[in-house]
Amino acid sequence: MTASSSEPRDAYIHGHHESVLRIHSWRTVENSAAYLVPHLRPGLEVLDVGSGPGTISIDLARRVAPGKVIGIDASDDIVAQAAGLAESDGVGNVEFRTGDAYALDFPDDSFDVVHAHQVLQHLARPVDALREFRRVLRPGGVVAVREVDYGGVLLTPASAGLARWAAVLDAVHRWDGGEPNAGRHLKAWANAAGFSSVESGGSVWVFASDAEREWWGDSWAVRATESSFAAHAIESGHSNPAELRRLAQAWRDWVADRDGWMMMPHGEILARK
Repeated sequence: MTASSSEPRDAYIHGHHESVLRIHSWRTVENSAAYLVPHLRPGLEVLDVGSGPGTISIDLARRVAPGKVIGIDASDDIVAQAAGLAESDGVGNVEFRTGDAYALDFPDDSFDVVHAHQVLQHLARPVDALREFRRVLRPGGVVAVREVDYGGVLLTPASAGLARWAAVLDAVHRWDGGEPNAGRHLKAWANAAGFSSVESGGSVWVFASDAEREWWGDSWAVRATESSFAAHAIESGHSNPAELRRLAQAWRDWVADRDGWMMMPHGEILARK
């Protein structure tokens, strides 16, 4: 298929469909930011960029109390949802605002920690965003970023449908202006952004049990036909509704296979001024 001639739009490939938020709401410091835990302590001021439904931000707030966490997201609706979750959980040292990763509405040297999880992969100018993270970081503080690398995903049993899903995801992600293999680029991006010290590492998510496969695979089966990914795949010319239905079925077949197993690698950095 031939993609349209539209220029990259710096757009969020997944959108905020329920199937996407279901995955985001699973995220905690333990399963998504464990590399940052040794650098957290009570009293720190933290900025969480791309905070989404707020689960990581709220977890961070519990860990740095009486310090404060501010979570920013581009979506007013998601900001309101995160604020509601914090209120229902009784966590008062976290605040959520609408914001722009390229133009943070804070003075220089405002935060001890600037955290971003699965954010830079969606940005057309990740180095510019990292420079902005560096600007609001206090001397002695740390910028912590974790990003998936879809090019390193291992999945079994293999199928033509899931191979095609991976190809469409890569193409649509790039059409939207992002980098689906962001994990492998984090160290280079941070160096280009001017940080004086960059520690790099990695970790993985694994989905193997019946419950894990059902949760992850069913989410993608729905995303393949109903989320912004589907709309962007069709708009860009990289897929069509009939094929997307086949990709959804490929995910359902994987869920049903007791041999199903998937590993998603992530790059991680801890960067300092």
